[in-house]
Amino acid sequence: MKIVDLALQGLILLSPDIYCDDRGYFLEAMNVEKLRILGIDGILYQENQAFSHKGVLRGLHFQKPPCAQGKLIRAIKGVILDVAVDIRRGSPTFGQHYKAVLTDENQYQLWIPPGFAHGALTLSEASFMAYYCTGPYSKENSVSIRYNDPDLAIDWVLQSFILTELDRNAPLLKEIDSGFTYTK
Repeated sequence: MKIVDLALQGLILLSPDIYCDDRGYFLEAMNVEKLRILGIDGILYQENQAFSHKGVLRGLHFQKPPCAQGKLIRAIKGVILDVAVDIRRGSPTFGQHYKAVLTDENQYQLWIPPGFAHGALTLSEASFMAYYCTGPYSKENSVSIRYNDPDLAIDWVLQSFILTELDRNAPLLKEIDSGFTYTK
């Protein structure tokens, strides 16, 4: 497994070893011991899966403490533009984002720790995404940030999206208290 530390402290891009032969391929999608060595220490509590059509934009979502979640994201099928936004007040990278293209071919995985909002846009005709979370879903602590917040300046690549009402009308980052504070 190859690991890339990213400019936003805490984010990690993982490139698993893929073993191909005439039958297809095999890869180790998740190994708790290897993740723990990387500092990804939270117990992976649940796996979520999402099927989406081209142009479906999910996010930007996060859960406030004490129900914060870390997420390990991967594309099982298709192409996803995955985005993480630093929402930790006082962080030198507060409001900055990182984008990764996750595909069924590259099998990249993006670790998004608590303190980051997450969004995913399907770029292929359809996608199937899986993500492991470090805690359960909490509707009361679930927050959405507007995907087109001008202060975030995210280039989502596509011009039109399929969104929920919640995501379309979500507040701007400056209008919310994320509950996260940066610590070194």
